[in-house]
Amino acid sequence: MQVQVRGRGARRWITFGVIAFGGLFLVVGLILAGVSVSFLTDAERARGTVVALEWRNDGTGTARKKRVNDDPAAYPVVEFASADGTPRKFRDSTGSNPPSYEVGEQVEVLYRADSPEDARIKGFASLWLLPLIFGGIGLVIGGIGTVVALVTRRRP
Repeated sequence: MQVQVRGRGARRWITFGVIAFGGLFLVVGLILAGVSVSFLTDAERARGTVVALEWRNDGTGTARKKRVNDDPAAYPVVEFASADGTPRKFRDSTGSNPPSYEVGEQVEVLYRADSPEDARIKGFASLWLLPLIFGGIGLVIGGIGTVVALVTRRRP
């Protein structure tokens, strides 16, 4: 009898931990979404041109284990003129393979007027990918923990 009580208590703590972990990821996703929304409301818009593709591996070193897809990703380098006419150049934070953009392609750039070096390409991945990943993982893990908690609670 005593073993069952300890086992049930441990299961409850593990279930609570899974729900808390999922909730943490969900909160991080919501914060990142809020940062994107804040950026969009304050952002200036400009036309830019992709002037180069910077190919790089995210992890370097020979001691690293080989991943399934170890190909380099292409990060677009974009040139644009801010509202004051100053030419600016930045590397977008989102890379892909195959490349999402081609050299010479026209893109819409979003930047903060008070800090034009904080610029992004107006695209789904650069604005919403991280919030969706964190929020999605949080919903799945928290949902699984909640279902497990509800199912085990109903058992006699």
